[in-house]
Amino acid sequence: MNADRIAQFEKMAAADPSNEMAHFSLGNAYLQAGRFAEAAQSLEKCIAANAEMSKAYQLCGDAMIKAGWEDKAVAVLEKGFTVAAAKGDRLPQQAMAKLLDSIGRHAPVLAEEKETADRLRESGAFVCRRTGRPGTKLPSPPLRGPLGAWIFENISAETWRQWIGQGTKVINELRLDFTRDRDQEMYDQHMREYLGIDEEVLKEIAAKG
Repeated sequence: MNADRIAQFEKMAAADPSNEMAHFSLGNAYLQAGRFAEAAQSLEKCIAANAEMSKAYQLCGDAMIKAGWEDKAVAVLEKGFTVAAAKGDRLPQQAMAKLLDSIGRHAPVLAEEKETADRLRESGAFVCRRTGRPGTKLPSPPLRGPLGAWIFENISAETWRQWIGQGTKVINELRLDFTRDRDQEMYDQHMREYLGIDEEVLKEIAAKG
């Protein structure tokens, strides 16, 4: 299945070099297949097409470390850390800090990070788990089941609206057809990555469900 997806994304990326989602998806698929150098190169192309995609920096840095390109990884992760902080993409930011720690380096110190999510919560504000910033609580769960309940409790309305915009781009650029189970799974994977729903969070959701 992964080989089929790689071939699909390779074709898309070759046909439209400006298609950031094709490069991102191809890099992610290469990374999962253990093709680290190719993953890093594809994710660099994604960053060139969209220098604001925090997750691409994270995956690119991870791929570079696994490919043995630590010096290049440091440059990508430090830049990505700053981009993520400016956008409020707290989870990719934290992941990049951990990647830097794993190779004996440290994330940049940012003055604007002094105000923490814990202090905001103490003030009674609703704090989005993805961004670490105050926001508006959704009026109701946006999806059915335990996943929708988790999003309702942890993700702000502002972040959810941003995902809807990003999700539309995913559908259009990857030409997804929801009558195909594989395409629905692909969309769901992008949603989880955007919202910071990793394996640990999925276990948390399953335990509550």
